[in-house]
Amino acid sequence: MKAEGFRFDGSEPCRLRDLPCGAGSREKEQKDRLIRKTADNLQRMAELQDAFYADGREGLVVVLQALDAAGKDSMVKHVMGGLNPQGVTVHSFKQPGKEELAHDYLWRVNRALPARGSIAIFNRSYYEDVLVVQVHDLQKTYRMAPRVLEEEKREFFRKRYRQIRQYEEYLYENSYRVVKILLHVSKDKQKERFLERIETPAKNWKFSAEDLKERALFDTYTRVFDEVVTETASAHSPWYVIPADQKWYARYLVSEIVTDALDRCCHEYPQLSPEARARLDDYRRALEQGEQP
Repeated sequence: MKAEGFRFDGSEPCRLRDLPCGAGSREKEQKDRLIRKTADNLQRMAELQDAFYADGREGLVVVLQALDAAGKDSMVKHVMGGLNPQGVTVHSFKQPGKEELAHDYLWRVNRALPARGSIAIFNRSYYEDVLVVQVHDLQKTYRMAPRVLEEEKREFFRKRYRQIRQYEEYLYENSYRVVKILLHVSKDKQKERFLERIETPAKNWKFSAEDLKERALFDTYTRVFDEVVTETASAHSPWYVIPADQKWYARYLVSEIVTDALDRCCHEYPQLSPEARARLDDYRRALEQGEQP
């Protein structure tokens, strides 16, 4: 799989500043080939999903995280759009509401888990609770016991990292796989895409003044992402930090990751028992002759 070089499994720390945000010169020279390979991967994904759905022994959760304008929505549309919607759900975890805040932060996530045989795509996820919450100190606004809120900030989030690792291991041990993808966009490319949203009437609705407030914290988010990836990556639930400045390249890499994940999942079509197979000829004759078997 070509995306292996962007994989973090907990064996080494993540440093976003040392990682590429775009395709290298070699990849740019192979752009046409990689776009064709993406199309091939989408076809293979559809074939694997069909067997994965019929098999029904594992569930797959694909987590998409990124800063604004990194291409999460278009990734869902262009890479995941070729899957059978009968076996896929997409969840966008936005700012939690009153009911959600009255529960633990994984409550709403657990409700969104797919049945085995299905795929859930989390466009943002429970990782918001260690990203946005940490950057903005939102934990201070929680209605929780003093024994929780009086902890030092670093200890509070250290425990959340542990909880997330254990939650993902729990899912793995209950026949789910979690694949986490961080779309790594540069500050310059984010600026370019924000300007495009302002200057293109059909994209005006995508822009918000809040985007600029969050952009001012770009470096802070980068630092927190480093910590989050480092602390929550594992062999069973790895992170992939994908260059996102060129959408065609990011889509190629994500198609490689999802194809590989489905290939690793159980994807065998159920087999009929010998007795049931023996009856197929009887059913065929009955259909052809218009009789009851």
